[in-house]
Amino acid sequence: MKRILISLVGFLLISSCVSKTEQKAKSAGQEIWFSESTYNYGEIEQGSDGLYTIDFKNIGEEAIVINRVRSSCGCTVPSWPRKPIEPGATGEIKVKYNTELTGSFMKSVTVYSTAENSPVKLTIRGKVLPTETSENEEEQ
Repeated sequence: MKRILISLVGFLLISSCVSKTEQKAKSAGQEIWFSESTYNYGEIEQGSDGLYTIDFKNIGEEAIVINRVRSSCGCTVPSWPRKPIEPGATGEIKVKYNTELTGSFMKSVTVYSTAENSPVKLTIRGKVLPTETSENEEEQ
C-alpha cells in the first residue's frame, strides 16, 4: 500500500511539473509547444540511421495545421503530419540527418504552422563518428 501511495504522489508531482510548463507556454501565447528547442542526437556511427523524432503538443484552443517544416541544409530532411492537430493532441516531426557526413553538426529546423507562435525554430545537433573502415580508406 505504501508503494502505491508513494508512486501516486510521485506521478502527481511529475504531472504538475509538466502542466506548469505547458501553462507557462500557453500564457506566453504559444499554441504549439515543444518541450525543448535543442535536440541532441549524441554520438552516432557513420552510415547509421539518422532518424530523430521531435514531439510536440497543441496547447491552444483550436486545431493547428503544420504547413511546412524547413531545414537549414539538404543534409537534414524533415517529415511532419499533414492532418490538423486537435487541441490537447500530440504529434511528431521526424528529422533524418545524413550520417554519411562525419563530424559535429548543428542544424536548424523551422516549423511553420497556423499556431499563434509560428514559426518555431528548433536546433538539432550531434556528432557522427567515422567507422573504422572509413578511417582505413582515408589512410591509404
